Amino acid sequence: MTSPDLDLDDDETPFDKLKEECGVMAVYNHPDAARLTYWGLYALQHRGQESAGIASADGQNVNDIKGMGLVSEIFKDDVLLQLPGHMAIGHSRYSTTGDSALLNAQPISVESTKGLIAIAHNGNLTNLGNSKERLERDGAIFQTTSDSEIIIQLIAHSKETTLVDCIADSLSQVDGAFSIVMMTRNRIFAARDPHGFRPLSMGRIAGVDGAPDTFVFASETCAFDLLHAKYERDVKPGELVMVSEDGVTSRYFNTDEKQASCVFEHVYFARPDSRIYGRWVQQSREEMGRTLSRESGVPADLIVPVPDSGVTAAIGYASESGIPFNLGLIRNHYVGRTFIQPEQRVRDFGVRMKLNPVRSLLEGKRVILVDDSIIRGTTSRKIVRMVRAAGATEVHMRISCPPTISPCFYGVDTPSTKDLIAANNTVAQICAFIEADSLAYLSHDGLLHSCTLGEKEGGLTKDSFCTACYTGIYPSQVVDVTEILPAPQAVAV
Repeated sequence: MTSPDLDLDDDETPFDKLKEECGVMAVYNHPDAARLTYWGLYALQHRGQESAGIASADGQNVNDIKGMGLVSEIFKDDVLLQLPGHMAIGHSRYSTTGDSALLNAQPISVESTKGLIAIAHNGNLTNLGNSKERLERDGAIFQTTSDSEIIIQLIAHSKETTLVDCIADSLSQVDGAFSIVMMTRNRIFAARDPHGFRPLSMGRIAGVDGAPDTFVFASETCAFDLLHAKYERDVKPGELVMVSEDGVTSRYFNTDEKQASCVFEHVYFARPDSRIYGRWVQQSREEMGRTLSRESGVPADLIVPVPDSGVTAAIGYASESGIPFNLGLIRNHYVGRTFIQPEQRVRDFGVRMKLNPVRSLLEGKRVILVDDSIIRGTTSRKIVRMVRAAGATEVHMRISCPPTISPCFYGVDTPSTKDLIAANNTVAQICAFIEADSLAYLSHDGLLHSCTLGEKEGGLTKDSFCTACYTGIYPSQVVDVTEILPAPQAVAV
């Protein structure tokens, strides 16, 4: 972990958050498909701010535009007019595998004997080394350093006869996390890996005056709301869905794996207004706060969320405890979500630039700070100091998930074990490091309870989640075993 002797008053400390992965979007059968995809990517911007792209098709031609930066920065003015067609796929990216560069922006397109295929991928493949070496021996020439291109190259080199069989064959060969949308000149495909690590949902926009319906796919259902699309269902783990002029068809390429959907989507990644794995994220996060209050309540005068990610859990905590809730920390939204930026020099802004305490609320109060996670501990320490400096008499930290002790290999940019404070220190040591009066995390059982309450409504059961970041138990084989070796002896804080 970070040495306790390190001066944390400078502005060079990485933000104490995990980094999102990516967002994908697809639209079939709409005269303005690229614009709908653009709107959907707006709703998914929180999943990646590094680059974005849209590819469209009209049955004959495929056009694509990609760039570095935000969706609004890339597709401004009349750019969307260069993307005609009734089909489109889109992508907002944070790089977990591959360099942060325009060449790795998605969608990625490859022309082969199977025709032109464009892909947008959320997740991370764990067997890319072996697959890439084999493909290169077979003559594949890679355009990018992204693992997403491996899927397309596998399709191009598949010995199956039909394109659908080639795709199914290729997806059965890759391990790890992938929620993907693909497009040919006249079809849209959507698929999830057999474990269902990342979310992917299908929606429908009813046709007007007898016109055929429009089908949409997105990483989160919040993208459907902007398009007035009705949520139909999730793409199931191991399922390949195809949409063409013949309608919607589906097949499975792998049903042998146990479902292990990422629980951190409910803790932090997904927007509260999204329905993920059959359950509303807002419900899960409020229940996390209520359960956290029952497990680790402490006398206090005020509940203060660490904005914005701690707000929903703090509401639940306040509701359960009866302690007043208020926004004692104000976030400057114009700084941007700097922790999501892949470059260390870009995301190393100080906490004071992002958050400012409300002295009139905090002065003389016993404060409970509620946040969704502690990764390195450095930002939490700064926030505790900030609240004390504003006059709080006590500062108690409550975290709405268990301690993060292991890195993720399924599409989340997680620090290695040596940089995860909870992997190397006890809760008491972490509490001392962040200089809080007390610290408590939500229990593992409490987390799973919160994400499955109301299972009759279609949510997952407790054994359907991946909780590897809290347990170190991975649902599939991982390659980089050096990252998950036993942590070094704890450093006293």
